[in-house]
Amino acid sequence: MKFADVFASGSQRAGRKLFLSPLGVAAALVMALATFSASAQDLPASDSQAIAAIVNDHVISSYDLDQRIKLVILSSGIPNTPDNITRIRGQVLRSLVDEHLQGQEAQRLNIEVAQDEVDKAFDRIAQRSNMSVDQISKALEEGGVTRATLEAQIRNDIAWNRVIQQSFGPLVTVGEGEIEEVMRRLEEESGQPRYLVSEILITFDSPAHAEEIAAGTQRLVEQIRQGAPFEAVARQFSQSPSSANGGDIGWVHSSQLPDKVSEVVTRMQPGMVSDPIRTLTGFYIVQLKSMQTSTGGDPMMDQYSLMRVVLPLTPDANPQAIARRAREAEEFRAQVSSCEEAPKLIAKYVSGQSLPAEAVIAGRLPPQTRQAISGVPVGKATVPIRSDQGVEMLVICGHKAAQGELPTREQIDNTLYEQQLSMMGRRHLRDLRRDAVVVYR
Repeated sequence: MKFADVFASGSQRAGRKLFLSPLGVAAALVMALATFSASAQDLPASDSQAIAAIVNDHVISSYDLDQRIKLVILSSGIPNTPDNITRIRGQVLRSLVDEHLQGQEAQRLNIEVAQDEVDKAFDRIAQRSNMSVDQISKALEEGGVTRATLEAQIRNDIAWNRVIQQSFGPLVTVGEGEIEEVMRRLEEESGQPRYLVSEILITFDSPAHAEEIAAGTQRLVEQIRQGAPFEAVARQFSQSPSSANGGDIGWVHSSQLPDKVSEVVTRMQPGMVSDPIRTLTGFYIVQLKSMQTSTGGDPMMDQYSLMRVVLPLTPDANPQAIARRAREAEEFRAQVSSCEEAPKLIAKYVSGQSLPAEAVIAGRLPPQTRQAISGVPVGKATVPIRSDQGVEMLVICGHKAAQGELPTREQIDNTLYEQQLSMMGRRHLRDLRRDAVVVYR
């Protein structure tokens, strides 16, 4: 799955954009490049001419497989160790097999993706990571990954989205009765707890494959609990449409989740990551981010006005200077009571600076920032932090909580449509696997 703007194929129904591809290395790269520290080029050397698998007479070379593993390591936050490489190798190879099947189906339907579309997607990846295309290309090179590897991923995702839209889009219908049923259930549950949930879905084609998939899913859980970002892992491995958003499915009631998932989520505490949850066709990993017992709106849609204030420090400042700035920051926090007076107060200190207040939506802020501003009254400042610029704080100039509103009929229609189309896409890929001749070497 990919970021929506990067991998929207242009296929739409009543303004809907569909993001259905089952694996997401490229979008995860957006998050990982900024914090990339460990090189992925330390993978064991392999014979580039060796064959890893044959898919309907199309060869996946060991070089192709090693390149994809490097990209996964680079973008996921999974530690680059021999054990981890061995553990993910099988999953990555299965994903490459799926991509070959998808590409062959796109060829059968005469679906082509122009280089210009790939270049534009690459540009959007750069914009979202606040980097230039050259910087991303350099980061790939430093990780031992060719640009062609990422471009192939992008091209396949765009093509597969078009396959699904072209083949099944006209067949999907959402009845008024379905919409009414969803609206009725949401109204009945308006006073019930809601859960902010992220998910990873790993499917299997038959019970015979379930044990192997279960072991791989458990290893993903272990990597997440050891520090791999849930969002990055979801974008790479999840086969749910939500992986376009790093697995985030937003605020839901328990009845909106699969029964077995619901049973687990209602027993979890915020911050927890579940063990693999088996359903009829796959395994879920869920992360409970937050829980809300009131009938209010989505806190991620809260509106804030924030003013950044800085007490400058050089990176090599001595302990005395740091301690002085810390005292000044606490003094400022004790005195400030509004954004009107904040610029004058911070200017009392040597080189103290303030920036104009900016309006933001909570969901678009980094998690650390959301946590820092949570519960801080309007007019007061957050706990100071040390940054490259010095000691920084945010003054809360305004806060407007989101109103609790039920989704519109159009929003429900779009959600049901995308769910049905995604299910058809997964079934189609399963059928392609069933009919394919795949030989693993």
